[in-house]
Amino acid sequence: MPQEARTKFKVLRERAGLTPEEASDLLGVCLRTIKRYEKGDIQPKPLVFKTLQDMADKGNSRRPSHFRFIDLFAGIGGLRLGFESIGGHCVFTSEWDVHSQKTYTLNFRDNHEIGGDIREFSENPDKIPGHDVLLAGFPCQPFSIAGVSKKNALGRPHGFLCDTQGTLFFDTAQIIAHHRPVAFVLENVKNLESHDGGRTFATIMNVLTNELGYHIQHRVISSEPWVPQKRERIFIVGFREPTAFNFAGLKLPDATRGPKLGSILEPHDEVDPKYTLTPRLWEYLQGYKAKHQLKGNGFGYSLFGPDDVTRTLSARYYKDGSEVLVDQPGKRPRRLTPLECARLMGFDRGERRFRIEVSDTQAYRQFGNAVVVPVVEFVARAMQQHIDDAMRAAELAPEKNWKVREVTRPAPKVAAAHG
Repeated sequence: MPQEARTKFKVLRERAGLTPEEASDLLGVCLRTIKRYEKGDIQPKPLVFKTLQDMADKGNSRRPSHFRFIDLFAGIGGLRLGFESIGGHCVFTSEWDVHSQKTYTLNFRDNHEIGGDIREFSENPDKIPGHDVLLAGFPCQPFSIAGVSKKNALGRPHGFLCDTQGTLFFDTAQIIAHHRPVAFVLENVKNLESHDGGRTFATIMNVLTNELGYHIQHRVISSEPWVPQKRERIFIVGFREPTAFNFAGLKLPDATRGPKLGSILEPHDEVDPKYTLTPRLWEYLQGYKAKHQLKGNGFGYSLFGPDDVTRTLSARYYKDGSEVLVDQPGKRPRRLTPLECARLMGFDRGERRFRIEVSDTQAYRQFGNAVVVPVVEFVARAMQQHIDDAMRAAELAPEKNWKVREVTRPAPKVAAAHG
């Protein structure tokens, strides 16, 4: 699409949480005039800007928080919970899985519907409301360089749209390029750094730093200080302008003092017997482990007691639960219950209750694909002051922030599958 300017009027209107129609009613001008303000055809009077700025600064019933964020590849809302904890207000959600949508909707009573396939919105980014922070837990996918090599040979220009075409990171980059949020947080598996021989991560960093012009830091954080689970995830933080944020310098809580499994287990007499492994499955898992031990491999089930920290809960947990089995002395081991998974991932924690009304299979998949909420809360708190400072700086120098980069989406060769 052609390069365009997001006018000061449009940015303030979005930050005030108003639709064009509502802005028309508030300001006492016709909708046609609002559209001309937004295109820059005519300049509003200073009082118009003051009215919108006051609404954006002070907040109102439409914008109860001090910054607005969007939640992409939202899953069941782990990233969202983390940034709501520092006062953020979610204005848009995208999640393609209908079962995850059900859990998300049950736990977040919004005034916006959940968007499905992200490609619908990356192709038309104006469908996404203006926002200050973008959150995305995009899946890890390899990037083909065949198209880039061909363009090099032909002497044609290329950029991130060629490098990442057909991946879900491409869609995330499209939205960042269009809306230019003051900050973003991307989350992924630890192995993103080594995926495809390091080429995937190198491409992502090149896009974010050189193509989109953001100041990028990343760090792998394990969840052990907060929950009784060793779960390592990479967080990529980007700020549009330079900040004093120092991701590497953040001091993590002492993992040796973290909680143990017993702190999240339900009373044994309240656990449904269906979670105890059947004799046949338990026999199979023992035989499988013994076979691999003879070969010198470490494959097989893992058994944990109340004083332990578990392995990483995976999305395949529903199959046999073998990576995290709860020891039941004198009895066969059992799987975690969905409620225990919610606690192990930090969704159900303290005074926060998390509702689960999907099947056990779907619940295990959802928690296995999720982020550990207290880790996100830790990252959000570390970013909070820098987000506030970046928003204030943006309002003082608006001419730097409302230019949208030129992006042209080529037709994808193969539709990307969400994973």
